[in-house]
Amino acid sequence: MNELQQFSQSQIKSEPPRFNAGDTLKVHVKVVEGTRERVQIFEGVCIGRHNDGLGSTFTVRKVSFGEGVERVFPLYSPRLEKIEVARRGDVRRAKLYYLRGRTGKGTRIREKQEY
Repeated sequence: MNELQQFSQSQIKSEPPRFNAGDTLKVHVKVVEGTRERVQIFEGVCIGRHNDGLGSTFTVRKVSFGEGVERVFPLYSPRLEKIEVARRGDVRRAKLYYLRGRTGKGTRIREKQEY
């Protein structure tokens, strides 16, 4: 392992839960407002992941008041309090960008059956 890989491994504090595109996530984010700090929950469908070691990110999409909202979160950010998997989705794609053009029932994702 070279020095850059060793540094990246040393910066990873805890392993996040396993999740994939199609899963519904609750992302707890620390928000700083002036001197106060609070935890805000962003719940939506994971539409993609970008795995790049310490620079890994994932995109979460939700519809808020009829408007689609997407946020890209760094996977190993210290601002992320925790990531909860609310439900597992059964999809056949790694990136679900096609959900951006759909509304209503067209955005539903089947739940993965655990046997």
